[in-house]
Amino acid sequence: MANGSIFDSDLLKADYSPSIFAYYFRQWEGFRMAFHQHDSTEIMYVIQGDCIVEWDGGAGRQGTIKLTKGEFILLDANVPHRLIVDQTCRMLNVEFGFVEHSGGFPSIKQIADEEDSLRAMVEAPVSYLKLQDPDEVYHSLKSLVLELDKRGGDGGIVDRLILSQLFIRISRLRADSQKNGWQQADHYVKQSIDFLHQNYDRNILVQEVASYVNLHPGYLQRIFKGQTGQTLMEYLTVVRMEKAKMLLLHTDIPVTDISDYVGAGSRQYFHALFKKHVGMTPIAFRNTMNTHHYSEIKK
Repeated sequence: MANGSIFDSDLLKADYSPSIFAYYFRQWEGFRMAFHQHDSTEIMYVIQGDCIVEWDGGAGRQGTIKLTKGEFILLDANVPHRLIVDQTCRMLNVEFGFVEHSGGFPSIKQIADEEDSLRAMVEAPVSYLKLQDPDEVYHSLKSLVLELDKRGGDGGIVDRLILSQLFIRISRLRADSQKNGWQQADHYVKQSIDFLHQNYDRNILVQEVASYVNLHPGYLQRIFKGQTGQTLMEYLTVVRMEKAKMLLLHTDIPVTDISDYVGAGSRQYFHALFKKHVGMTPIAFRNTMNTHHYSEIKK
């Protein structure tokens, strides 16, 4: 077998143990790496900041992955890739592979026989997995690195124990991510909606909302439209128009000032936007509502 890949069914046919090839902390500043590859599976974990990983799986399979704090990528062996950091990104990288099993500790095959999520991950080869960490993976990675440092790079049975625990954690995260993909998207969309309702009175960019929920702007746009049928900006416009209708109906705020209260830009733009969404100008809307209200009082 190619001893560097975790996505290799041979791991389930014979007994192999995990082995660390390299590990390091590194803070990158404005860096563009050249494409490279290695015969080892790599975990790239973002501790602080953000970065982009470009990969090329051949046969037209290419991609760009943005990683932010608390996210990591599990990159398969021999996949050409490079790191791009526009500003600052602090990372923890671990590269590992597999060797013939020895000793009393369970092999990957034996662990996979007990842990369905690990077996499923090994049997489903991909170029990479990108996952959000609830801190479990980072604690395992940090424990692994400290143990390796104490033993001069050879953690013995302890590093294999931690690595195997790490594989189980990652495979369970993968399973949860697949099973709860809709629920996770729903959570991010609800967070975004809350943000829009709390900040509609000022200028908002998609990038700002994405930063608030810790997602890539393109991905947030995709799941938001999938759940609501509207883009973020379309949804924000509806919120603003509903707020404007409420202010016109229930307050004495001058029509010329309403645009400032709902963050809709210039007065001329607000008037045009309101007419497009409501079917009448703000002044006509207020007059119509006032006339209707007056008629009800006379009755």
